[in-house]
Amino acid sequence: MPNPFTLSRHAAIGLAERAIDIAWVIATLDNLTWTEPDAHDPELRHALRRIDAFGGRVLRVVYNPSVTPWHVVTVFFDRKASRRLP
Repeated sequence: MPNPFTLSRHAAIGLAERAIDIAWVIATLDNLTWTEPDAHDPELRHALRRIDAFGGRVLRVVYNPSVTPWHVVTVFFDRKASRRLP
């Protein structure tokens, strides 16, 4: 069953401006294979996933898993993370 989530206004705008497919966000949150804690806010997590359909770039989804439904704060392609992920 997919993880339900809401999008912040910032995340919704970022999806549109960066041409990020919402299906990629759903796939990232449904398959948490690589996560990291946020450096500044202990309630936030960063989920990362390589998106083959976008040239193998790494999508970073910053979300709050301590609320129901999860709340996505921002979404972007992370150039630096591309070097760290398998």
